[in-house]
Amino acid sequence: MKMCEAFAELGHTVELVVPTRHNHIAENAFLYYGVARIFTLTTLAVPDWVRFGRIGFLSSLLIFSERARWLAHFWSADVIYSRDALVLLQYVLLGRCIVFEAHTKPSCFARFLARRAHRVVVISYALKEVYVAAGVAEGKIIIASDAVDIRQFDTGKNKAELREQLGLGKDRRIVSYIGKYKTMGKPKGVDDLSVVFPQVLSDVQNAFLLLVGINKEEDKEVRETLRNAHIAESNYKIVTHIPQYEAFLYMKASDVLIMNYPNTPHYAHYMSPLKLFEYMASGMPIVTSDLPTIREVLDERCATFFTPDSTPALAESILFALTHERDVQEKAHRAKQKVAKYTWEKRAERICKSI
Repeated sequence: MKMCEAFAELGHTVELVVPTRHNHIAENAFLYYGVARIFTLTTLAVPDWVRFGRIGFLSSLLIFSERARWLAHFWSADVIYSRDALVLLQYVLLGRCIVFEAHTKPSCFARFLARRAHRVVVISYALKEVYVAAGVAEGKIIIASDAVDIRQFDTGKNKAELREQLGLGKDRRIVSYIGKYKTMGKPKGVDDLSVVFPQVLSDVQNAFLLLVGINKEEDKEVRETLRNAHIAESNYKIVTHIPQYEAFLYMKASDVLIMNYPNTPHYAHYMSPLKLFEYMASGMPIVTSDLPTIREVLDERCATFFTPDSTPALAESILFALTHERDVQEKAHRAKQKVAKYTWEKRAERICKSI
């Protein structure tokens, strides 16, 4: 949605084509993502077989690909742009100008497509190296990390006002994790936070753990995890999935923002997390795993790093951030200045210029 908005703001005619899919979003998509209505959003009726696993997902995807091919605008478009290799695959045979944006290591389908696409957009340096090794010409690969809409963080309210609005204690030292509990069935950091937070509380009695963006169906499991770690309900709050613009309010109401990704190949080399740029834009102190993908954007002048998968190191970094307010605020200020280079508009400009 944000990239379509950015392409349209550059003066291009944009149509975003999506399949019908059951999900948690009840609001209008433009409102939910805080996006201007300056492009067309087309929904194609496609069987939603995702619940049947990988075969169901691929079947739905291929039907969607075929349906999209019969749109009038498909044939008049100058560029067909997608993150789904299987959606684009049959279009190679139709001679369309294809741009493939890759966020993961190439499958056999993605490798075949990338070699024949007009351009390949990747989100990290390591991902570029993987695609070059897979036989994709280096000259047609564009490195474009994820980005942020800085305008959405201009709330017009200070931290105290936001805490009152959101029902958060004004005297708390709020340590926040914004994001899902799991991705692809694997934990993303909440479990480690539950391990270290009792230690944080023993040193900083008014510390408070805020978890925002947990899926509703995960709420019970997360509460049980916190209970097993002997964290009282008075010391934490869980806010289940909310629109993006509301999550930004919780970021700005926090004292420390946590990004504790594990040290796996995906997180270390192939990701470019939206959360990173949103944290930077919020102007709040960041505590993050020390991973190559994070180092592509941040350094010690902008964030507090800790050794990934080390709960003692995570606890130490959180305590440092809570007890060295001046130091971490200076880092947060530098991160906010730096994120001005990572807007959706600048990302779209770079991609369009290459295309």
